[in-house]
Amino acid sequence: MKIEYDHDRDLLYIFFAEIETKAAETVTIRPGVHADFDRDGKIIGIEVIEASKVMGKKIEIKLPELSAA
Repeated sequence: MKIEYDHDRDLLYIFFAEIETKAAETVTIRPGVHADFDRDGKIIGIEVIEASKVMGKKIEIKLPELSAA
């Protein structure tokens, strides 16, 4: 899984497949929220347009800290 956020366009995209995978179908879940599916019907990504508005807050992506081995 890969998450990208474009601050300038306020666009969030969550990839569940390789970035090169082409969408065969896009379904609008809610206004501004779209799910992309491949030819086999598997979800490949979710796009959120005007993400800060749809999510209702500032977009922050936090990653867990790795402990030193």
